[in-house]
Amino acid sequence: MTITKAEIIDVVHSRLGFPKKKSSELVETLLEIIKRTLENGDDVLISGFGKLCVNKKKERKGRNPATGEDMMLSERNVISFKCSQRLREKVNNKEIGRWPHRMKFFSQNRHIHYIFFLHIIAFFVMGSR
Repeated sequence: MTITKAEIIDVVHSRLGFPKKKSSELVETLLEIIKRTLENGDDVLISGFGKLCVNKKKERKGRNPATGEDMMLSERNVISFKCSQRLREKVNNKEIGRWPHRMKFFSQNRHIHYIFFLHIIAFFVMGSR
């Protein structure tokens, strides 16, 4: 099950008590900070969650899957995610705990520690004003 941006906004709204509009601004601001950082070629490290890295891929030989024709794939940047050890342990050991029923979109095998994520969002938005 996938969590959407709208669901994250709802969680911010219900957990932090911000109005819907402010919750939306908060999430959008955090995502914009992450996007700009990655666009500049810098990595994003969120302690206890993981690291988003920009990696350069060299030009390489590839194949068109539809036709089987050989072709050269151009040099490009890709984004990879490396989860933190803490998150990996929580996902693999299912050390999740009990969540309110309205938070059921976080399945036990794909759990993300969203409270930490919400505090980061609040820090960026509230700290910038």
